[in-house]
Order: sequence, then C-alpha cells, then structure tokens
Amino acid sequence: MKAFQLEHLRTFTAVVEEGTLEAAARTLHVTPSAISQRLKAMEDAAGQILLQRTSPVRPTPAGEAVLRFALQVRQLEGDARQELDGGQSGPGAPIPLVVNADSLSTWFLPALASLPGEPGVCFELRREDEQHSTRQLRTGAVMAAVTATPEPVPGCSVEPLGSLRYRAVASPAYVRRWWPDGSGLVAGSRSPVVDFDRKDDLQAGFFRALTGTDLAAPRHYVPSSAEFAQAIRLGLGWGLLPEQHCLAGLGSGDLVELAPDNPVDVALYWQRWKIDSPVLNQLSAAVREAASSQLRR
Repeated sequence: MKAFQLEHLRTFTAVVEEGTLEAAARTLHVTPSAISQRLKAMEDAAGQILLQRTSPVRPTPAGEAVLRFALQVRQLEGDARQELDGGQSGPGAPIPLVVNADSLSTWFLPALASLPGEPGVCFELRREDEQHSTRQLRTGAVMAAVTATPEPVPGCSVEPLGSLRYRAVASPAYVRRWWPDGSGLVAGSRSPVVDFDRKDDLQAGFFRALTGTDLAAPRHYVPSSAEFAQAIRLGLGWGLLPEQHCLAGLGSGDLVELAPDNPVDVALYWQRWKIDSPVLNQLSAAVREAASSQLRR
C-alpha cells in the first residue's frame, strides 16, 4: 500500500462527514471532479474500494480504517497547531464522543465542564446505548466512548470507570392500579413498562433475572432521559432509573421501589484512541475524576 497524502486524507474525511462528493467539494472549495480524482487516487493507493457510493456515502470496512487514521491525523495536526500558536488560528474540528443517555444526564457533562476551556476545543456528543457504542469507535466516527464493553476496540485503550446503579421504580398510583393485591412484578405480569427505545433491554433483563420468565408486557418507548423518568412518575409504566434520578422521589414518596434488594449495576468503561493527544489526555483525566465521584466501584 502506498502512503496517503494529507490532502487526500482531508478530502476523505470531508466526504464521509458531509455525505456527498458535492457537499465535500463546497466545504473544501474545490470541484466535485477534484474530489472524485482524490478518492480514486486513495483507492488506487489502498488497492481496494474505500467508499460505498450510496446517498449518503458510507465507508467500506477498509474505508473505516482509513477514516480512523484520517481523523487521528487531523486531531494530532490540530493539537500541534494549538500548541504552536496558542489557539490564535481559531477553533479546530469538534472532538466527537459517544456517550449513553443516562451518563449524559447524570455525571458526564460535569466532566466536560471541569476542563480548563482551552481556546478552540469543542466537543460533538453523540448519544448511543452503552451496549452498542463501540461500533462508532470501530468505524472511526468518534474518538472516545463511554461503553459497557470491556474488550478494547482495535487501536483503542480501555479503562473501567465504575458502575451506574439503577433501581426499579413506579409511581404510587401505578402500583395501586396494576397491583392492588400487592402481587407486583411476578411471572406473567402484564403491567406496562417504559423502555428508552427498541435497543433498551434493561427492563427485560431485570424482569428475567427477577422472575425467571421473559417480559411480555405492553411497552412505552420514551427516548429521552428526562422524559423517561417523567413517564414513570406520571404512571405510564414501571422502569429502571439511575439512582441520581430516583432517590429523591423514593425519599419523598413520589416513587415506589419495586425490588429494593435487587438494584442493577451497569459497569461502564472509557475507550479512547491510542494517540498522544493533549486534549484527549485532559478529557480522559476529567472523565476519570467525575466517574470516581459519581459511579460505584
């Protein structure tokens, strides 16, 4: 394989991020023909197809490796520029991160807020279930992730952060309506449940562990942490909430815990690219510190 030119790496990144050759051409102030020629030169150098010419374009498995490399080069280039001119050259590209919704709504944003606020450093947060976030690391779409996967993605380091504890809760009115006899969550229960989205299997896994049977109840899907908790408080269904979202309600009586002896601990990990980037190093330290004070060991 021949070496890629920096200009070609920037072009490849722009095409993937913009979605089309025409949009990338406008971003880079060149013609679509020039974009096409650069991509062809890259594919000739790689000896294989790097992009699926769909709408929007998608990198092939080989293209994912090239994208990851191109983004790493862009980050290192930006780090060097910031160090040399003290941020006078203006903001670089936002650093893409993928974080699960409950971490975003509880402990992760304070980690970002604790950073010194270097000029030109911004973040692009992408929300994904912790069981599925490593996919974005593999494709090169993000530089770091909060994930439930302890096995490192190729090219990444991994460290444990701690566990986010969940408790199964419902509103008092919900309990009175659906379990007037006090039966609660038992095998065959058809009482409605709230799921975050169709990927969310936290409630189903909890029910299976508790009763030994599969959950076959009606489901509400509420894909927002704040509204998910609100749906439970309003009595739409029962569900698992992070302690940070339910302990106050349990203390005031606005929520009822359904299985006090069976909290659910979800272990979280920090995976990041193995590059010596000052920004990523600072970010990792901030995430580590926030996790140590907010997550269970």
